[in-house]
Amino acid sequence: MMTSSFRSCIVLSLIGSIATILTLPPTEPPLIHDHPFVAIWNAPTEQCRRLQIPLDTGAFQAVTTPAPVPGQFLTIFYEDRLGLYPKVDVDKRKQYRGGVPQNGNLTEHLAKAQIQIDHSISQDSSPGLAVIDWESWRPLWDQNWGSKRIYKKLSISHALQMAPFLSSNKISKLAKMQFQRAGRRFMEKTISLGIGERPSRRWGFYLFPDCHNYAWSKPDYTGKCSAKIQKQNDQMLWLWERSTALFPSIYLHQNLRNSPKATLYVRNRVQEALRVAMLPKRPYTMPIYVYSRPLYRDQTQKFQSQTDLVSTVGESAALGASGVVMWGGSKDYNNKAACQSLSEYLTSTFNPYIANVTAAAMLCSEVLCQAKGRCIRKNYDSSHYLHLNPAYFSILRANRKYVAIGLPSAADLKAWADNFTCQCYAGWRCAPQLSLPTKIKLIWV
Repeated sequence: MMTSSFRSCIVLSLIGSIATILTLPPTEPPLIHDHPFVAIWNAPTEQCRRLQIPLDTGAFQAVTTPAPVPGQFLTIFYEDRLGLYPKVDVDKRKQYRGGVPQNGNLTEHLAKAQIQIDHSISQDSSPGLAVIDWESWRPLWDQNWGSKRIYKKLSISHALQMAPFLSSNKISKLAKMQFQRAGRRFMEKTISLGIGERPSRRWGFYLFPDCHNYAWSKPDYTGKCSAKIQKQNDQMLWLWERSTALFPSIYLHQNLRNSPKATLYVRNRVQEALRVAMLPKRPYTMPIYVYSRPLYRDQTQKFQSQTDLVSTVGESAALGASGVVMWGGSKDYNNKAACQSLSEYLTSTFNPYIANVTAAAMLCSEVLCQAKGRCIRKNYDSSHYLHLNPAYFSILRANRKYVAIGLPSAADLKAWADNFTCQCYAGWRCAPQLSLPTKIKLIWV
C-alpha cells in the first residue's frame, strides 16, 4: 500500500510533467463502454470450426466475419454487395455497370444498395461499424495510376464522344471533371444512404484516407506522408464531412518484418487519419479504426512477430485510434495446418499482447483522464506505448475472457504522465491529472 504522504510526493513531482497540455478537439466516445481502444476480429474461421480446431478469440471485444452474415458488430460491404458499383476488370477486359462512374446508373445503384443495407443490418441494430470496401478506382483523377489508368482512358473516350470538337487538352480537363464529379456523387450518395438507413452504425470507406508512403526501400525512408498527398486528402473534405468513421489500412509487407521502418510506415498512416478526422467542422472528431492482419500481406504462412505487433497495434493505440480490425481473407485459414497455426499464434502471442494493450488503454484513461477521454502521445513521433509492465501485471484468461491483474508502479504512471495527454470524449471535461490506484486492479478486456 502507498502512504498518503508518498502519494502526495508523487503527484507533486508530476505537476511539471503534465504542465504542457496539448489542445486536442473532443472525440466521439467509444462504441463499447469504457474501452478507449478495442480489438475486432474480422476473419473467416468457419473452416477451422468444421475441422474442430479451437480458436481463442477471447481477447477481442467483437468477433465477426467478412462473410455477409446479418447482425454483426462490423459489416463490410464489398464491391458486389452494395448497389451497382461501376468498375473495370482489367484482366478480363470487361466493364461492369458502365465501367466508369459517369456511365453508372446512380438511381438504380442506390435502390439496390438500400435493399442490401436493410438485409445486412437490422433496423433496430445496436452501435457498430459499416465499412464500404470500394477499391477499383479512386475518386481523385490524379490518384488513378498503374492499373487504374484504364479509368482515365475510358473517361477520355467518354468525353470525346460527347464533345469530339474539343482540343486534346480540353478533352482531358472535361474527362477529369466528369469522372471526379460522378465518382464523388457515387460515394457521397452511398454513404449518406447508409447513415440515413442505419445511423447507429459508424460509416466509412476502407483505405480512406491513404498516405501512399510505400517507398520503404529507400535508405532515407521516414514514412511521412508527402505534402502532395496531404493536399489531395484535403481535396476530399467532402468525403470526410460525410463519413462517421475512418478505416485506414496498416497491412505490413514481409519486407518490413522486424524493421524500424514498419513503425514509421504505420505511425504516419495513422497520424494522417487523425489529421483528416479533424478537418470537418464538427463538435467532435470521428473515430479511427485501423485495418491490420495477423499475417503479413500477400501470403498465408507468416504471422506478425511480437515486434511488429508493437509497430501496428501498439502504435495505433498510442496515437489515439479507437480500435484495430484484424482482417483475414477466405484463403488465409482454409485448411488444417493454417487453422492449427492460427490457434497456436492466438494463444501464445496475439491474445496476450492484445489484452495488454487494451487493458493499458483502459487504465491510462482511468488514472490520467478520469475515464472521460483516451490517452494520446504528446509527441506522435515518439516511441512511447500504452503497455502494462509485466513486472507488475499478469494477463490471465478467465470466463472465456482476458483480465489484467496488478498494481502499476509509480515510475510507470509517471512515464504515462510524461509522454501522454488526454483527448476528452464529447460531452465530458477531462485533463491530464494523475490519480494513483492504491489497490490491485482487475481490468477485464
